[in-house]
Amino acid sequence: MKKHPIFCSSKVLHQFLKYNLICLMLLCFMFSANAQERFADAVGQVTAREVTSISPLVVPYITWGGEAALFHANGGLKTKPGTIMEKQGLNLELVPGDNFQQQVRDYLSGKTPILRGTFRMIAQASEVIGRDPNTKPVVFGQLTWSAGDHFVGRSNIRKISDLNGKKIAIQKGGPHVGMLYDMLKTARLSKSNVQLVWVEELTGAKGPAEKFRNDASIAGCFVITPDMIGLTGGPENTGTGAEGTVKRARVVVSTATLSRSIADVYACRKDFYDKYKPFIERFFAGYLKGAEEVISLKKAYERSGSTQYNKLLIMMQNVYGKDVLPTLEEDAHGLIADCTFVGQPGNVAFFNDPSNTISGFEGFNKAGLDMAVNWGFASQKHALLPSDLNFNSNAFKSLLATTVDAPTQLKKTRFKKETVRAEIESFNEDAVLDEKTLISFTIQFDANQDTFSASRYSAEFDRVVELASKYGNAAIAIKGHSDPSRTLSILVRTGLSKGFLKRTGTRGSYKYFLNGKPFSLENTTELIRLIDQRKFDDSSDVENPFQVMRAALKLSEQRGEAVKQSIIDYARSKNARIDTDQIVPVGVGIKEPVIAKPTSPAEAAENRRVEFALIKVSAEAVAVSDFDF
Repeated sequence: MKKHPIFCSSKVLHQFLKYNLICLMLLCFMFSANAQERFADAVGQVTAREVTSISPLVVPYITWGGEAALFHANGGLKTKPGTIMEKQGLNLELVPGDNFQQQVRDYLSGKTPILRGTFRMIAQASEVIGRDPNTKPVVFGQLTWSAGDHFVGRSNIRKISDLNGKKIAIQKGGPHVGMLYDMLKTARLSKSNVQLVWVEELTGAKGPAEKFRNDASIAGCFVITPDMIGLTGGPENTGTGAEGTVKRARVVVSTATLSRSIADVYACRKDFYDKYKPFIERFFAGYLKGAEEVISLKKAYERSGSTQYNKLLIMMQNVYGKDVLPTLEEDAHGLIADCTFVGQPGNVAFFNDPSNTISGFEGFNKAGLDMAVNWGFASQKHALLPSDLNFNSNAFKSLLATTVDAPTQLKKTRFKKETVRAEIESFNEDAVLDEKTLISFTIQFDANQDTFSASRYSAEFDRVVELASKYGNAAIAIKGHSDPSRTLSILVRTGLSKGFLKRTGTRGSYKYFLNGKPFSLENTTELIRLIDQRKFDDSSDVENPFQVMRAALKLSEQRGEAVKQSIIDYARSKNARIDTDQIVPVGVGIKEPVIAKPTSPAEAAENRRVEFALIKVSAEAVAVSDFDF
């Protein structure tokens, strides 16, 4: 009987086992490189103790422009006489909190009752801080939305879907984890589709930018604005390799576009919140007043200069250090410009607007807990508690200049309709729409279909509503496409009848010649050019290629409008917020067929589609507002 090869000798067996052991070790290494330790393991064992001191109250701060309002309201790291916080009857001691794991240790041990981070940072810690009823977090206020965090990629990442299979550098437990989560969800990818390289710091020698710069196998990294500029030369630039930039590196996605991803918030221990709720109310009202004054000073500074604002920039530089903020104009002022304050209206929108299902508290709570468990930060879900502060109480209304009474007073339209449409149409004409497209997906429709029911397209409509909410400063183009079959048929008939189009061969293998030169019916761009020049017109025909092509364009425009209206009706039926001017129908007609010359009804059906494209537009397309909500 013939032996199996691996039993031929002990040497072969040894080599076989050695090979499999190496494979197993490599698999383990790959798994551990992409694995994320539980947040509880990163924090370690901490005994929960009650907070005993409220004067001074220790409040953590992080490296972010939103802290400018806190520094201004407090007069520095310790409360100064005559400041907003002092007038609120508070005595605060502000301490560094960029090490979020240490923030959590201090929170549990009673050194401070407050956590300062992004919503998803706090969600990562939800299991650790939520197991004990006393330390369960109450999210009591939103400070800002980020407009200055970036994903920088190499030349092989053009769209968000290109993240699939790539290696990405990101700070462990930092603010960009939630941004990555949103981007992967946009592309219908999961954490297993990417290889994460976790780094310890947000910036500097141990940050993602340096990892990206020194390891060519890393396809992209999440960075703050100074590091983004260092890698690319600027938000609209591409790195050249000179002056420290990385060759062909560019910003793929920024929170200037993905504007509802990073929500900066305060959370408070429940035992402290229940005992000192008026204290928390005065603290947050003081913060919001600080934000109003910083915005006013910033406007004055940008118009003609402001001594007070300049003092604030110097204060921030002193707090963070010149290594973090080496210049006042570019770095300190830039840090403030990177954030968008939400004010009292934003907090009404975040906590009290029932139509804000995706970018409000409930939406963030669900997504944050899903991420915490699915990505391995937690083994169980421990929900964060929403604030029940009354933002219309006298504590807020008597102090603040800009307030709304109810969610119905919130501005619903943020986009400049004609500017958005003009930009998208110019992109289309200049063939740069793909360069501006972050993600796209399609739905198919039947011949002669002019209605689009929610029952058939609900999954796609849900996706559009979600994208519109998260990518608050991007537009969604609804591109209606038509099948070119009828246009081609009329073109061939007219061309043959006029004699300047010839063909040889038999059906299914025809070869065409235009004015004696080979001519392809699959060259859509050339066909459209000739049709637009009326080269195939024949006045004796009832219809000609130009008329048929224009009719196809008109029909594609009508379909785009019909889909937009269906999405608006669907969102309203779900009580979901949607900005109607953010969605722009665009008729494409026969310009971009999937199959240029269909040979069967099935191939023709592939061309009958509506494409949804998430498009980056300029800042000029979005209305300017003091507060973003």
